[in-house]
Amino acid sequence: MAHTSKLLIAASGTGGHLFPAIATAAHLSDYSIEWLGVPDRLETQLVPQTYPLHLINFEGLQRRGLATVQVFGKLANAIIVTRRLLSQGQFQGVFTTGGYIAAPAIIAARSLGLPVILHESNALPGKVTRWFSPWCTAVALGFEAAAAYLPRTQTICVGTPVRDAFRQTERSPLVDLPIPDDVPLIVVVGGSQGAVAVNRLVRNAASAWFEAGAWVVHLTGTNDPDVDTLKHPHYIARPFYDDMAGLLRRADLAISRAGAGTLTEFAITATPSILIPYPFAAEDHQTYNAAVFAATGAAQVCQQSALKAEHLQEKVLNLLRSPEQLQQMAKATQALAIADSAEQLALFIQKVLNT
Repeated sequence: MAHTSKLLIAASGTGGHLFPAIATAAHLSDYSIEWLGVPDRLETQLVPQTYPLHLINFEGLQRRGLATVQVFGKLANAIIVTRRLLSQGQFQGVFTTGGYIAAPAIIAARSLGLPVILHESNALPGKVTRWFSPWCTAVALGFEAAAAYLPRTQTICVGTPVRDAFRQTERSPLVDLPIPDDVPLIVVVGGSQGAVAVNRLVRNAASAWFEAGAWVVHLTGTNDPDVDTLKHPHYIARPFYDDMAGLLRRADLAISRAGAGTLTEFAITATPSILIPYPFAAEDHQTYNAAVFAATGAAQVCQQSALKAEHLQEKVLNLLRSPEQLQQMAKATQALAIADSAEQLALFIQKVLNT
């Protein structure tokens, strides 16, 4: 295929939307790719060194007051700007990973007769996906369960693409973390949103885990008011950690929210987990993601509202005392992985754009 084929990728906001798009783009080398984003979001840090980034001024459709003149005015303006970009740039189509930026991208592309491929990573599709998927040429899913919510749409399940570091199977040494090889390791992934409640539960429960010989690597996120309140030789707290693939491969157990991207990373690295879905996620979609993992025995799920530190403490201790159960959970987790998701999705995009 000639290198003149152009694709616009509309992906914005959080790592959950951006990382799958970036991973897929890496397998679309036959295309000249440009990016659509909004100011002050993660894409402004991750995208420009690799792809030209076009910014539109547009905010969420999730808020109350969808019918406000202001929201519709911004949407109309975003559609016009995106339509002009697609037309003048002579793009062949649009790929989007959902979220609010998908709305103007889908409408603009379809008004020009261009194909649109949407990827939805959550088990419960977001509002924008449910509203606009009938307009798309094709919809790819991270979880098979999502198809039930999109009855008027042709779907294909390809999993959710992960960053390339997760594709290497050998365990790399965690050179900057002084964790002995022969100790159980618990990794806590609070996530950037709503990590504070999980962080507090973990700190209140951790003393018994240390007594049992475990180490804890606690990724606290960047807005944790209690960040220095726990000190122990077996406790390492960081806002985030670069080598997540290596860390999860070394982990015996993860305690985490249930974002689709994080769960995909657990599946690829075969990491058993205790999941505490973020209760304020849009439409409680993390609970739907967690249910997919719970149904196969890959994870245990706790609702935050009912979870006390002593319950979490005991759950973890029971698992640490039962290596066989952790092994079964690891196998069940790995069975949910689609290791070549990025390639599958890239091939699917090429097929749609070429028909």
